[in-house]
Amino acid sequence: MDGNTWFMSSFNDTYEENEAEYLYFPSQASKGRLLCIKGSINRDGTLNSYALAWPESLPESAILLKGLSFISSTYYDFQNLWHGLSAFAPFVGWSLKNGCLKPRRWVLFRQGALQTRRGSWLQKLTLASYGEIPIETFEKGADVPHCFDKALVMRHDVGKMGRKKSYEVFEQIRCKARTFCGIKPGGKGRELNENGGAHHQANCADEARRECGKVEGCILNVVQIDDLNFCDQVKELTYTDILASPHGAQLTNMIFMDRNSTVMEFIPKGWLEFAGMGQYCYHWLADQAGMKHPPAWREKLEKKECPNPEDGFECWHYYKYGLVGHDETFFAEWARTILNEVKLRKEKSDQLSKNACAC
Repeated sequence: MDGNTWFMSSFNDTYEENEAEYLYFPSQASKGRLLCIKGSINRDGTLNSYALAWPESLPESAILLKGLSFISSTYYDFQNLWHGLSAFAPFVGWSLKNGCLKPRRWVLFRQGALQTRRGSWLQKLTLASYGEIPIETFEKGADVPHCFDKALVMRHDVGKMGRKKSYEVFEQIRCKARTFCGIKPGGKGRELNENGGAHHQANCADEARRECGKVEGCILNVVQIDDLNFCDQVKELTYTDILASPHGAQLTNMIFMDRNSTVMEFIPKGWLEFAGMGQYCYHWLADQAGMKHPPAWREKLEKKECPNPEDGFECWHYYKYGLVGHDETFFAEWARTILNEVKLRKEKSDQLSKNACAC
């Protein structure tokens, strides 16, 4: 078994072609035994533990939780949009394959430690997909084992999920979010949405406006995503064909655009050298959700400006929240190219938004 799975480290996951890896209890693999957890510790995941028990011989002190439980055991942060979405998506995939089953409760672990809340954006997304379902808190304490009548455990997030399946998953997430927010797509005309991020601001509105004005039917809308509630974000992106934004959590909202929409991402200087693999997360998300993500624009790092150039970690924090510069000539040409590509694609496309969600 590959990867760190914390306190459920001794189990091998079930993998089915095109699907994310998962564990299910009870099953043939568990020899019919239920999953039991002592898992109320929310600071140090190494203090939480698990065991398997026969249904007819549960510990006398155990509490049996009836119905299906969705258990997410992840390295990621449930407060962060992209991190939380990566942990959430495989459950949607499993539901799609298993008769649209819904859980009776959620159980969340981050690095083995119990989490009792999600960020507000992820909570709304979960509510849209599954309805009002509580997050388990194991309120009886650390010494009381809780056994699950039925448990689905995801430990690798999107993991090995194939592209075809990921398209289905994000189509479902998109559809449920639009339905939840009362949005019925139709008469789409907006071509370009420039999104000002919380941490970075690209000074490209003038060039975007000028190039947009050259394309018939193009409407430019400049928004600050932090100023919008969840459903306003869903609505804004539903009617967007091109999202131009600095790198940041706000780009996660691309999932609400129709498939084959385009993302133009701006990345500050220093990120290529110091940010690591995480800087590509929105490229990965675009690929999973079926969006076009041409190579991101990066401000060149002519020389290391951080106080201690030999300390990569220190340099990363120096550049992390920097403003995004831009090249006016390059951006004008880039915007012109993307706008024309999208215009041609829309003229040839007969893609219609589905009226009903798969689940």
